[in-house]
Amino acid sequence: MTNLTLALDAMGGDFGPRITVPATLQALRLYPFLKVIMVGDRSDIEPLLNQCEPSVLSRIELLHTTEVVKMSDRPVHALRNCKQSSMRLAVELVRENRAQACLSAGNTGALMAISKVLLKTLPGIDRPALVSCLPAVNHKPVYLLDLGANVSCCSETLFQFAVMGSVLCEAVDKNPAPKVALLNVGIEEIKGNDQVQQAGQLLQQSPQLNYTGFIEGDDIYSGNVDVIVCDGFVGNITLKTSEGIARLLVHQLKKGLTQGFFVRLMAKLIAPRINSVLNQMNPDHYNGASLIGLRGIVVKSHGSADESAYLQAISLAVTEAQRRLPKMIEERLESILLDIK
Repeated sequence: MTNLTLALDAMGGDFGPRITVPATLQALRLYPFLKVIMVGDRSDIEPLLNQCEPSVLSRIELLHTTEVVKMSDRPVHALRNCKQSSMRLAVELVRENRAQACLSAGNTGALMAISKVLLKTLPGIDRPALVSCLPAVNHKPVYLLDLGANVSCCSETLFQFAVMGSVLCEAVDKNPAPKVALLNVGIEEIKGNDQVQQAGQLLQQSPQLNYTGFIEGDDIYSGNVDVIVCDGFVGNITLKTSEGIARLLVHQLKKGLTQGFFVRLMAKLIAPRINSVLNQMNPDHYNGASLIGLRGIVVKSHGSADESAYLQAISLAVTEAQRRLPKMIEERLESILLDIK
C-alpha cells in the first residue's frame, strides 16, 4: 500500500525513549509501508538504534529537540512556553502534512491544548474528545468518550461528543444506527446533574441519532449500547478503575492456575484458551485513545505504557490514518448538525 508516515513524540510518557523506540522498531517490522519521524533528544534515541537492521533504519527520520513537556506542566504553560518541545513539534508535522498522524504518551491536557490550537477543530465542534474502544461481553466494540481531555463539559459539549461518537461508530464499524447513551448515576429521566439532563434533552431532539437514554456504570461492558458519553472527569476515572479491576482479575486468575497439581495440569491442557481470555482482559491490549474532533489525527497513549502497550497505540494511529477518520467524521457531522438546527 501507499507509504504512511507517523510523527512520534519519542520523549513522552513515564519512560520516554526506552519504551517508545523499541516499540517503534517493532511497528516498522510489522508494517513495511510505515515510516516514522521520531521527535526527541538525539543523544537518547540514537544509542537505542545501534543494532537496528538497515531496512528498518532507512524508514526512520530523527527530528532533534531537547525540550520536553513535563507531566506536571499546565496546558497553558506547555502551549505558550514549550514551542520546541517534542510533543509540539510532532503535532506540527501533522499540520504541515509531513505526517498523517501523531502519537504521544505525554501530558494529556497539553496534548489536547496544542492539538486544538495547531490543528483546529472540525466545523461545529468546540472541543476535541479522547475516545477509546472497549471490549464487551458480546464481542462488539463500545466507544467511550471523553476519557480525560475535558474535565468539565457543558450540555452542548456532551451533545457534540455524542454526535462524534455516533459518526465514528457508523464510519468505522459500518453500523447504520449506533446506539448512543449518556453515562449517569441512574437510568431514570430525573437522575443526573443539569449538564447530563440538558444533554439528554438535546439528544432526544436529534432524529439522526439513535439515542437510547441514560446508562449506569455496571452496564458499560454489556454491549447493549455502542457509544457511551460522559465528561472527561467521569470518563477518566471510569477507564482507570476498569483497568485496575482487569489487572486484579488477571493477577488472581494467574495465581489460581498455579495452585495445586490438578489445576496446573488442567491449565496446561487449556493453555491456548486461558491465554486468549487473559489477553482480552489485559487493558494494555486496548491502549491508545484518539483525540477526535480535530482536522488531523492525534492518538494518546497511556503515560505508563510498556513496549507492548505502546505498540498497540502505534497500531491504532496507523489504522486511523488509513481510514482518514477526520474526513469521514466531517462528512457525516455536517448533515447531522444542519438537521438539528
